[in-house]
Amino acid sequence: MGPFGDEAVGCFPAGSGWHTFWFWACEVNTELLILLLMLATFAVSVFFLKMPAGVSLVISAVVGALAAGEGLPVGQLVEGGFGFLEAIMIIATAMIFMKTMEAGGVLARISLWIVRTLHRRPTLLMLVIVLFVMFPGMLTGLSSTCVLTTGVLVAPVLLAIGIPRLATGSLIAMAAVFGEVAPPISIPVMIIGGGVDMPYIGFALPLLLVSLPPAVFIALYFRYRFIRKIDIDAVMRGLEPYDTGKGGFLSYVPLIFVIAYMIGEIVLHESLPHLGVPLIFTIGTLLGLVLLPRIPLIKVSREAIRMALPVIVILVGVGMFLQILTLTGVRGYLAVSALKLPDTLKYLAAGLMPFMGSAYASASVIGVPLVYVFIGKSSIVVTASLVMTASLGDMMPPPSLLCAYAAQTVGVRNHYTILKESVIPMAVAMAMALVVLIYAEEIASFLF
Repeated sequence: MGPFGDEAVGCFPAGSGWHTFWFWACEVNTELLILLLMLATFAVSVFFLKMPAGVSLVISAVVGALAAGEGLPVGQLVEGGFGFLEAIMIIATAMIFMKTMEAGGVLARISLWIVRTLHRRPTLLMLVIVLFVMFPGMLTGLSSTCVLTTGVLVAPVLLAIGIPRLATGSLIAMAAVFGEVAPPISIPVMIIGGGVDMPYIGFALPLLLVSLPPAVFIALYFRYRFIRKIDIDAVMRGLEPYDTGKGGFLSYVPLIFVIAYMIGEIVLHESLPHLGVPLIFTIGTLLGLVLLPRIPLIKVSREAIRMALPVIVILVGVGMFLQILTLTGVRGYLAVSALKLPDTLKYLAAGLMPFMGSAYASASVIGVPLVYVFIGKSSIVVTASLVMTASLGDMMPPPSLLCAYAAQTVGVRNHYTILKESVIPMAVAMAMALVVLIYAEEIASFLF
């Protein structure tokens, strides 16, 4: 029974559908209505109005604030927009560093060295190629970086050793997904952690657990489907345009410094000063400018920021979205209500995360509430598994950004054919992530 009995409400006659809906709205918690309105606004903006995910998140945050009677809380929106400032700095400095390494020919020389050294062992070659494609994503937290840097370099290698174009594009796109998830830098984890006030500590092993096994699977999957014997002479003749000549040891010093210092801060944290990831990448870039010949810093920086800007906008939108969830009490409502959901709905929601079409949007809109939903399990392991499912969203339509980039890289017109080729690897990655989610507490007791 609603608060107005069986009387007509406004212009809605008693017994009508709108009359029933009005009574239901009065009974339902206000925070839930605000959340549903924000999610609906986001869905309409992305899927129907075709707006960028970052802009859609900002609009959703504004709509939520207005619906809660908060007006236009400029201060809260600005504060939320700076909520992921550290992640934004990491992305910007990491992209400039990776573009510097690319411009200096370092990444190209590494890819050719991999082929020359491992061509007699195709299985090991494929495993190393997948890890090499993942590498930029592991340092930047961006999947698109993998496709547009190391992915571009290994595409001719994979084609030359006998892998078809569609399979090559699928392998590069899937490796990019796993690179985005793998440590040391995982932006989706930072997004979820920012939403539930969880520090970015202790995620290395869980992230490796959800990213490395599917990465190994795709390497073996494509290796045994297509590669029989590698004619190294024919392969190297096809790769001559990519041979930039031999570089001395000094050209690898920036890359060695960045990797070694990141590891050193974890292993030797009591001895090494803590510089922070953005400063480590900045020092690496400066070393590259000194040790690598003729690096056009302005051009490289402009290209790097242009590539990173869409993700930076998403992070600003995510920060505003989460700030309004807190302001309106929705975060608290989710934390309290999460324990009441049946297990079937919990795992179904996790399985639907890729269909948001964006790893970062999925992590903020669905991932944050799901951490509260699985409050009885290890939050770190749960977050790692949710990040894996969310990151598969970069493959999914409507944007299918990784498929589009991969298709452009291998010369395929219809990028949805890349998605079709990736169905089995995606299903395996999803299944592995859900298994980790189901047994999160047991896995946490083993890892920690």
